[in-house]
Amino acid sequence: MSTVTLKHVYKIYENSDKKVAANAMPAVSDFCMEIQDKEFIVFVGPSGCGKSTTLRMIAGLEDITDGEIWIDDKLVNDIHPKDRDIAMVFQNYALYPHMTVYDNMAFSLKLRKTPDVKRDKNGEPVLDKDGKQIPIMRKYTKAEIDEKVRHAAKILAIDEYLERKPKALSGGQRQRVALGRTIVRNPKVFLLDEPLSNLDAKLRATMRSEIIKLHEKLGATFVYVTHDQVEAMTMGTRIVVMKSGFVQQIGAPQELYDHPINTFVAGFIGTPQMNFFEGHITPDGKLRFANNQLITLSESVMAEFDKEKIGSGLDVIMGIRPGDIKVVDEECDNSITARVEVIEALGNETIIYANLDLDAEAGIEKNATSITVSAKLKKNPERRSKVIFGIDEEAIHIFDKATEISIRK
Repeated sequence: MSTVTLKHVYKIYENSDKKVAANAMPAVSDFCMEIQDKEFIVFVGPSGCGKSTTLRMIAGLEDITDGEIWIDDKLVNDIHPKDRDIAMVFQNYALYPHMTVYDNMAFSLKLRKTPDVKRDKNGEPVLDKDGKQIPIMRKYTKAEIDEKVRHAAKILAIDEYLERKPKALSGGQRQRVALGRTIVRNPKVFLLDEPLSNLDAKLRATMRSEIIKLHEKLGATFVYVTHDQVEAMTMGTRIVVMKSGFVQQIGAPQELYDHPINTFVAGFIGTPQMNFFEGHITPDGKLRFANNQLITLSESVMAEFDKEKIGSGLDVIMGIRPGDIKVVDEECDNSITARVEVIEALGNETIIYANLDLDAEAGIEKNATSITVSAKLKKNPERRSKVIFGIDEEAIHIFDKATEISIRK
């Protein structure tokens, strides 16, 4: 078992006098979560949201201001990083340039000790006066180190590079060496801090799949930090979305995509980004938004939303993902008309940037009436032409304008 539990964890940075300013904003606020054994947890959010700080607190590289961190059934608040039985992969690889790949991977094992029992010259356990074995901590033997290093290198397909130095490796190979250095230790928890951000797009995609396979092979607990929501969606068993030090939502990737709790999560998860429009909804399902466009939601769809919050009418933010909008031939109850501004033909799909304000001047600046559509089309529309878009009413998200929180039940 390798569980990690965070209970009401806070982090507030001190100034140069080791004091916390009275008006200091926490870098991490009231973080509560239980990470189960063998989970792949991803912390995701914009720069400065507190995701790396949280990871570093789990590692022991940052002191926590308040709260508790448990690894398995052990409180680790005051335990030194080297004694927490965790391993961390950094963004910049942190390899020793003068050492070979083999020595980089073996270095931590040469410094660590492993539990054993006292033995005689023949290797047999020595017993105390009560007939019990005497526990000791000993260094790893050269044979044990060699076995672990070569086993990890084989898993990561870098066994042919063991005699090379880091400068003779590609970025992806260096990242594998950094991963291998953690694997040899067989830690309880793997911590990865944006390990793919220095790689090019193609190599990132390859390494994503490699890390997923590695997690399945090792059956260990992984905690992964990234600002890339694509990495989060494709790698995590659960995702923690953070903003300004606060946890916004925790859930499986599809759960966050289908049922975002607020506009921040809805806008952060998903590419292209969700469309948002301010509007007003009535109890009978009339939803008026952006440039006086009007659609009518069916009773079955309205049943999914909290009627008490809607009351006699509510100012809302409507959200709709670009992929839930289709190009249609005729107007209907759930259709809108827009003028095409820019077309991105990507082969497998077409991204259309349009404007619900039919009289607006040409431009691609995002505004209150801009709309993005992702569709598969046999023939792309002409720029500045009027197009009718049909909206999938079951895919509409409605958020209270005042709180930006979803009113879905």
